[in-house]
Amino acid sequence: MDDLFLLGRVIFGGFFVYSGAHHLVATSMMAQYAAAKGVPMPEVAVIVSGLLVLAGGLAVIFGFQPYIGAACIALFLIVVTPTIHNFWAAPDAATRIGDLTNFTKNVALFGGSLALFGVPRPWPYSIDRRIRAIGA
Repeated sequence: MDDLFLLGRVIFGGFFVYSGAHHLVATSMMAQYAAAKGVPMPEVAVIVSGLLVLAGGLAVIFGFQPYIGAACIALFLIVVTPTIHNFWAAPDAATRIGDLTNFTKNVALFGGSLALFGVPRPWPYSIDRRIRAIGA
């Protein structure tokens, strides 16, 4: 079971590490999209949100302060989901379907981030567990 939990952490956290890195590499492109959605200071928003999910994803993968990492991910999703994927305001059917798909995906990811708070710490195969073992 510990191995499966680790695999799940790598997949889940890896999604956010990739997303955060993409925010930082493609800031200009993503800022244009955020601006079109009415996000104030879009470049700053893209960079801050990228750092938030990058840190969150790494925390989940490595099990270092994972509750803080899950909170970073949850915060990102709470803000971004209704702001960027507001399918109800889409001007056409194709955009509405794309936004609805991303909205529901983000809601599921939000649920996953909340579920991580139910896993007692220290997590198996985690930095937190190693730190406790060294200090014991």
